[in-house]
Amino acid sequence: MIKLVKIFFMKKIINKKHNKNEPWFEWLTRELNSYEAFQDFDLGKNPEDVAEDFVSSNSNAISEVFENFDEEDKDTLDQFLKLTECEMHVFRILEKQIELRKKVRFVDFKKEKKIKS
Repeated sequence: MIKLVKIFFMKKIINKKHNKNEPWFEWLTRELNSYEAFQDFDLGKNPEDVAEDFVSSNSNAISEVFENFDEEDKDTLDQFLKLTECEMHVFRILEKQIELRKKVRFVDFKKEKKIKS
């Protein structure tokens, strides 16, 4: 779903250590994908704390984003927020369906009942 965001809106440069023409959204996606969040989860951290750690460790690069952030970038961010919220709801629905499958028992009504004598 993330790929559905209109990449042509993501024109800002974020980190001079990398490709100078790299849009901020591509940088963010790459950095998030390489961030070892599951190690933090294994240590008992919750997702909000892991996100705070990510932002803290990338604060300089993120500051660069805000220096040139414009309305197109804001629109891109808004679209990304909608997509990620949608993904979260899809995962929650799937989680509920899995839980329901565990609770449902299938009964074969075609099976004949044994008559007690």
